[in-house]
Amino acid sequence: MIYNDISLTISGGIARLILNRPSVLNALSPNLMAEWLDALQKINVDKSVKVLIVRGEGRAWSAGVDLQALNESIKGGQFAADQILLDGCEVIRLMQSLDAVTIACVNGFCFTGATEMMLAFDLIYAANEAKIGDTHAKWGIAPKWGMTQRLPLRVGLLKAMELSFTCVPVSGQEAERIGLVNKSLPLADLDAFVDGVAAQICSNSAQTIAAMKALYYQGSYGTLSDGINIEYNADIQISDRAEFLKDFKENKSKS
Repeated sequence: MIYNDISLTISGGIARLILNRPSVLNALSPNLMAEWLDALQKINVDKSVKVLIVRGEGRAWSAGVDLQALNESIKGGQFAADQILLDGCEVIRLMQSLDAVTIACVNGFCFTGATEMMLAFDLIYAANEAKIGDTHAKWGIAPKWGMTQRLPLRVGLLKAMELSFTCVPVSGQEAERIGLVNKSLPLADLDAFVDGVAAQICSNSAQTIAAMKALYYQGSYGTLSDGINIEYNADIQISDRAEFLKDFKENKSKS
């Protein structure tokens, strides 16, 4: 597939995916979502990729689903509303099942469907200047990509309902304070910081991280007891252990 609404580069174990519709604040069109899904399918079979970073071009990470296209679909246009919903669900499923760690680099506006997408990432870093919110109720659109289930897990039920019912966005700094993102920092420093996190991840055992990622997601959707049993009984094969233990032994002998 030739990409028009995203760009994808892979180098040094890191895949960088750019949402690239800056003139419409990277609104999630059917084509953009189809391209995002295609890119993830490529990354899924590329075992060299240890980290995926997704950023928006211009002033936004993404303003959410393309409402103009949605309105055209209501009027009988060409917009495949059902298909974009299915593609979005599959994008989320693939991101959470990738061996690679997924990082949302939220550089600007992030609303509604884009916030749902953001919540599906393993790690989230935001610019202080970013505006992040759930505006489904503002437009009379019901969430379909997990907002009502994932948002309370991040910020608690009361705060999640407040964000969804008022439709008032929060800054990157407030998002960090309430636990919506891992960290917020000035926009000018965001890319370098995220690159540093990616480099740290790449220096560790990719097989162990992939196994732990799967366990985190399996356990987070059940009870604590369920999660502990899943972790204890998981049959995890890690073939790169000797390499990392060798580094430990060498460092220990020098101390």
